[in-house]
Amino acid sequence: MSPLDDSTALSVDLGFDRPAHTYPLAKSPRVRAAVGASRSGLRWASRYHRLLWVSDAVVLCIVAAVAQVVRFGFDGTDVEVGRSGFGYGILSAAIAAAWMLALGIYRSRDARVVGIGTDEYKRVISATMTLLGVVAIVFLVFKVDVARGYFALAVPLGVVGLIGSRWSLRQWLLRQRAFGHYLSRVIVLGSHKDVRYVVNQIQKKSGAAYEVVGAALPVGDQRLSVIVGATAVPVVSDTGSVVDAVRQFDADAVIVAGHVKGGSKFVQQLGWKLEESRTELVLATGLTNVAGPRIHSRPVEGLPLMHVELPQYAGAKHVCKRLLDIVLSASALLVLLPLFLVLAILIHRDSSGQVIFRQERIGRAGKKFLMYKFRSMVETAEDDLAGLLDRNEGAGMLFKMENDPRVTNVGQWLRRYSLDELPQFWNVLRGDMSLVGPRPPLQREVDGYKSRVHRRLYIKPGLTGMWQINGRSQLNWQDSVRLDLYYVENWSLAGDIIILWRTAKMMRNPVGAY
Repeated sequence: MSPLDDSTALSVDLGFDRPAHTYPLAKSPRVRAAVGASRSGLRWASRYHRLLWVSDAVVLCIVAAVAQVVRFGFDGTDVEVGRSGFGYGILSAAIAAAWMLALGIYRSRDARVVGIGTDEYKRVISATMTLLGVVAIVFLVFKVDVARGYFALAVPLGVVGLIGSRWSLRQWLLRQRAFGHYLSRVIVLGSHKDVRYVVNQIQKKSGAAYEVVGAALPVGDQRLSVIVGATAVPVVSDTGSVVDAVRQFDADAVIVAGHVKGGSKFVQQLGWKLEESRTELVLATGLTNVAGPRIHSRPVEGLPLMHVELPQYAGAKHVCKRLLDIVLSASALLVLLPLFLVLAILIHRDSSGQVIFRQERIGRAGKKFLMYKFRSMVETAEDDLAGLLDRNEGAGMLFKMENDPRVTNVGQWLRRYSLDELPQFWNVLRGDMSLVGPRPPLQREVDGYKSRVHRRLYIKPGLTGMWQINGRSQLNWQDSVRLDLYYVENWSLAGDIIILWRTAKMMRNPVGAY
């Protein structure tokens, strides 16, 4: 029998019984104080869950009461059930209770989805729609006669109220996390390269729910810390003694970064060891640019299979995206028309040349189109570019200069607050662009694309996108490509709405715009 066929031998071979005291840094009082200053851990999840529960209950009670009073006044009326009936107060209480139950069934308060991403909001909406369908069927079967106006008011009020309260609580949670509170303490396990990558991604993600308290490197790696930017993550154990480090540092989770020696059996053994401390085991997937909603697990006779949905570039979702583009771009053009006139006058008085700048860009499937912007540079900007190439501060194929001499006085604040981009609402209405999408590239950029970068052209370019809410000109070429490709692979209507919201916030406090 091979040693790997025996679970006891496996734990010895992989070093599970190696004590953490072989790592002096793990027992250093200075390091323990630095990484253990604020013990929030899994307790924050329980507290936040209770806070969400109370918030949801208050919102739904208020919504039910408002819908009843607005529809029937304070006198009230009865709901007819066959030949009998009962008051709308009882119905309102029952609906609120069922709504709370639906939110719980859809796990909308799960610690793994609250506080970050769009999944929390999607679950709230899905629970509401399911409840509406179930209630409709129950009322039909039992011949319950309910005023349609009551539900026509209660459902949209409830959705808006729940999402609004969740968003408000999320802002509070993000502020708490900025001070190091309400974070799950984790140890990242794997090779030095993989640990660095995972820690870097956690640090870069605004609102990430993890506090990395240590790293566990393979046996034989003598590093005492993993340097990620300006942060030194202490090495608190090797991969075999990580369970002891979990107890020492009171960690809430172990993140396995990439492939580890021992493969799936190592991970299985580690999971068994962590069961005793109720510590979570998190596997960092190697599927780059694939978001959670596209990944589904399906067990087949004890074999866990991971299904990855292929990205969709046509169909009903894209029809809805186009409808959203038409409605919002048309509305924006009407509302912003007075502002357009003011900006046009200022640009015309500031420097000579046409008010609207037209430039050929590449759209979906390589189709060329003219993109419109308010002119923010001198009229000879294109001709002057050749003399500035040696002063390029951009990355990759992008030309950027923070103090570009071609930018006019008015153009400086137009670009800072992205006001020069507003005419692109016309491109969106025409169908050349979308409200949200990858950055519209120039032909010379497309000519230099590597094969995978061409996937940016699978959907329409956007007026805004992941690139704009994550630093704009501060992004290097690799990050710009990574964000665009991630969006192409994983876009959703809910994600688009959140990007639009974050763009509006960025315009008030611009970062990386010049």
